[in-house]
Order: sequence, then structure tokens, then C-alpha cells
Amino acid sequence: MGILHELVKDIPIPKMMKVKQYFDDQQIDDLGAELNKQLKQKDIANQIKPGMEVAVAVGSRGLDRLVETTKVTIDFLKEHGAKPFIVPCMGSHGGATGPGQKAVLEHLGVKEEVVGAEIRSSMEVIKIDELENGLPIYIDKIASEADGIVVINRVKPHTAFRGPVESGIMKMISIGLGKQKGAEACHQLGFKHMAEHVPAMAKIIINKMPIMFSVATVENAFDKVAEIEVLLPEEIEEREPELQKLAKKSLPKLFFDQIDVLIIDEIGKNISGDGMDPNITGRYPTPYAYGGPDVTKMVVLDLTPETEGNANGVGTADFTTQKLVDKMNREATYANGLTSTVVGPTHISTAMPNDKTAIQAAIKTCNILDFTKARVVRIKNTLEIGEIEVSENMLEDIEKHESIEKLSDLYDLSFNEEGNLK
Repeated sequence: MGILHELVKDIPIPKMMKVKQYFDDQQIDDLGAELNKQLKQKDIANQIKPGMEVAVAVGSRGLDRLVETTKVTIDFLKEHGAKPFIVPCMGSHGGATGPGQKAVLEHLGVKEEVVGAEIRSSMEVIKIDELENGLPIYIDKIASEADGIVVINRVKPHTAFRGPVESGIMKMISIGLGKQKGAEACHQLGFKHMAEHVPAMAKIIINKMPIMFSVATVENAFDKVAEIEVLLPEEIEEREPELQKLAKKSLPKLFFDQIDVLIIDEIGKNISGDGMDPNITGRYPTPYAYGGPDVTKMVVLDLTPETEGNANGVGTADFTTQKLVDKMNREATYANGLTSTVVGPTHISTAMPNDKTAIQAAIKTCNILDFTKARVVRIKNTLEIGEIEVSENMLEDIEKHESIEKLSDLYDLSFNEEGNLK
């Protein structure tokens, strides 16, 4: 079996139990009605001239009810005489190619025949200005030639920096609409300055381009739309920080301050831009973001099928598996680091032969005297943390916490003949 197996074979894996974490589950039931109501209240119809072409910017994140939100917006524009079309708004995602970005949208369900609008996808951009420090500001050439631009995105905490505006409408405008060159420019001086550069670039684009309105959503802890707002261009700068505060309050989390070993079954770009959400794991790719539990060792076992080999984020874990490495598309993974300038998450963490040895390696190196008392938490991914598994030694934490309920008795994790979890 080799030296790696020999080094960890006697490390005990504690018994586990299923627990339920409770979060606020308030959500909007009739999203279409609410969005239409706001579009009417904001008097958007008066902005629409018959026959005007409107670029609807749609991103690569797996937003809740993205297809419905996009279709309702497009239907509204068409109903009032516009000719809407979709532009992918996702920086360098989709392999930084036009066809690749169109494919990302189609994978999310945003297809021309479903939403009723053509997807026009190109990586060509134009430079419209630059910041005082010389950073260039780009925008998608196709969108720039439209008579109007609409931006759809979710507002949420970023995973690599903190500020009044993080991930949301202004980031979508400055980085998403800027395509690969815009994303590269905004990241050029690092995440240390992103809290300044994102809104500064977005404000210039809003002033120079025909931004008509944006549709901003905030999701609850179960990734369901809890809030949706139509924002006029002049409202974005003031309103987005308030939506950001709401998003941070709604964020799900692991209700444990300290964890010896965190096991994550799968990571992927469909889960988070970072593969796994650092706001959940407490492991950030830069020193400019913070929050979450204190995790001593972290194990990532596999990739989601949807990520298509992009293993961005695996480098923030301490251990992974050979099966994950075998599935890795290094070109797609490394493109993330080259664009964002943060290459730590694209490194390959220590790869063990299988799930069992990876978990044992994490326990062996978690710096405790008695391995049988390791505080171990296992989650499927960072999107699904309502039901999780925790180790025997955490029973006292569960009994004390009003938002956690024990669902099962203790049991041993079950592995197949290859040493992978069943």
C-alpha cells in the first residue's frame, strides 16, 4: 500500500452522527410577480423606446431562479417594444472564450429558446476610461453598442476581500462586463485594493454606458431568493451596501467556533467561485477577508461534475485525494489564478490515495494529543450545510446550541474496498 498508508493506517476515525442546523428560511414565493411589480414601480417602461436593443448581462454563478429572473426581465422588455439579447457577464469564466461563456449560461439553463432572447457572446472589449492610478476600464464591446444595458446578479459577501460593496451589482459591472481583460485589470493590484477599485470602476461605467437598471437578489441560508430589488443606476451605489448587510446576516454557517478536521465531499465552480465558500470554511485565499470557524486541517475529497475539472480552491485545503487530482483540468484551474492573481487556491494540496487515508492524514496532523477526541465535521459542500455530520466529541456543543438538533445515533464512517466513502 505504500509509505503513506503505513504512516496513517493506525489513526482512528471517530464515530459520527447526523445533525441538523436551523437557519432562517424566509423566501419569495412568487418571484415573477414581485419582479414585475418593481419594474412597474420604477417606471422602467418609460425608458424603453420601440425597437431599442437591450443587452441583458447574465453571469456564471448558480443564482437561485436565475432562469426565471432572466426570462421575466426579458419578457418585460419585449412587452414594451425593446429587442433584448443576452451577453455573458462573467470575467474570465468559461475558459475565457466566447463559445465557452455561452456554454456556461446554457449549462445554468439560460438557453435562447427558454428565455426568449439570443445570446451574443464574445471576449472583445473596448476601453472606456481608466482610474486615477492608471488601471484601465473595459466593457464588453457587444454590450457597449446596445441602446441599453441591464445587469442581473445576486448580492453576497466576497470570499477574498471586505468592504461596503463586495460581490454584487457593482462587481458584475466592473469585472463581469469587463470580460477577461476587465477582470484582469481589476485584479491587477491585488485584493488589497478591490474594495476601492470595484465601486470606482463601476461608477465610471454607470456614468458612461447606458445602464438602464439592475436586478439584485439576496438569498437566504438555503440559497433561495429572500429579497429582490430593481435598482436604477443612480440607486446602485447607495442601496447595494444595504443589501450587502442583509446578505451577511442571511449567510449560512457552521455553528462551531473550532474544528480540528473539516471534511468536504466536493468542491466546484458551481458551488462557489473559490470551489468552496471561504465564508463557511473560514479558509480565505487572501489576508483581506475574515470570518468563519477556526479549522486546523481541511480535507477535500472530490470535484462536482458541473465544475468540469476546474479545481480552483483545492489549494486552500490541506489534503485531497488522488481521484480529485485525476479529474483536474489544470488549464481551466490555473486560468483562475492567472486572472485573479491569487494562485494559492490553484495549488494541489497533499494528495492521498483515497478518502480514508486523506481523512486519517488530516486527523494525524491536527495537533491534538488524543486522536480519538478529534473534533471532526463533514459536509457535502458549502452550499448544503443544513444537515451535516459531526464527531462524537462534539455532542456537548450540539446539546448547548438552540439551532442544532441531533438526528441520529453514533456510527462509523463506511468505506468501500478502494478506501472511498460509500
